[in-house]
Amino acid sequence: MYINQETSSTKGVLSRDVILVSAIITVSLTVTIVMCGLCQWCQRKMGKRYKNSLETVGTPDSSRGGRSEKKTIKLPNSGKMSTTGVPGQTQQEDSDRKPDARSSVSDLVNSLTSEMLMLSPGSDEDECHETPGRENLGRIQFSVGYNFQESTLTVKILKGQELPAKDFSGTSDPFVKIYLLPDKKNKLETKVKRKNLNPHWNETFLFEGFPYEKVVQRVLYLQVLDYDRFSRNDPIGEVNVPLNKVDLGQTQTFWKELKPCSDGSGSRGELLLSLCYNPSGNSIIVNIIKARNLKAMDIGGTSDPYVKVWLMHKDKRVEKKKTVVMKRCLNPVFNESFIFDIPTERLRETTIIITVMDKDRLSRNDVIGKIYLSWKSGPGEVKHWKDMIARPRQPVAQWHQLKA
Repeated sequence: MYINQETSSTKGVLSRDVILVSAIITVSLTVTIVMCGLCQWCQRKMGKRYKNSLETVGTPDSSRGGRSEKKTIKLPNSGKMSTTGVPGQTQQEDSDRKPDARSSVSDLVNSLTSEMLMLSPGSDEDECHETPGRENLGRIQFSVGYNFQESTLTVKILKGQELPAKDFSGTSDPFVKIYLLPDKKNKLETKVKRKNLNPHWNETFLFEGFPYEKVVQRVLYLQVLDYDRFSRNDPIGEVNVPLNKVDLGQTQTFWKELKPCSDGSGSRGELLLSLCYNPSGNSIIVNIIKARNLKAMDIGGTSDPYVKVWLMHKDKRVEKKKTVVMKRCLNPVFNESFIFDIPTERLRETTIIITVMDKDRLSRNDVIGKIYLSWKSGPGEVKHWKDMIARPRQPVAQWHQLKA
């Protein structure tokens, strides 16, 4: 009887100890959880680490290389004209980005397409609403004076203002050509101002040995152009100043609005052609379809047109092809296709030059007009090139104005 009472007493003591220990543990855990909820130190630490990791992953490396380049304009070898001016400054150009050799062809095409869309001067809607006659071409400041004792006409090209962007980085590389019409063989040129829509030239040009009687019979012609390394220079605008309407007794400074260049490009006719890019075959198919309203180059009021197609890589000629000659026709239909092998990584540095020629049997063949197709040509040409890249394996046709 004594043993049973002792056992019962021992069990009761153990039960109380277990309950007490459990209560203490429960209270401790509760206090710990409450205190942790009130303390925000862990939250700040964890949040800061997570934010830093996101910033590290989400920030791309946007560093780009560049190279300096300085251009020199050579003047004609003439003892009657000279020029002095402020030396041009060296500007940096963005280096051409090279695609990763490990990327697939489709990824590279998509990259090029996105890049061209970003480099384009505006949306398709903007291009559709452009009106050439109302386009603001900017203006140019220059001065004109005549030294009667030395029989020298002085023309100083000062600066340009609000010039339009001709490059697809949203800027231009302008320079000025100076003529005394009707003479277009002897010309002078300013230096090229890189990536500048408000250039300052401050260059002086001297036309020496011109008697006053001859000077007043000339027209001062200034043509502003956008310099292009890989294709023809794009005309920006022109100014004509008849010198018989200028008081040459003293130097006068003018601001003149630039007008569209009257180089006769609109009267040379148009050419319909299609481009088809095959990324898997690394080729471009150029289809010369037809032309209309070509300029008559022969005495009989007609022409014998054919088309030459040059493939250019950078500034080097790679391959040439041509159509048959269409006799005595100003609206010829060619329908001839040519295939050019162009690796995808060379698309950015490729130019296709299309020249409509007039065949002559007894003399040199005449150039009717040209078209330069690349991602850096004129707005119409770039749109065609961009459409070709955006729609691989599909022929994309477009009319183009022939230019001088």
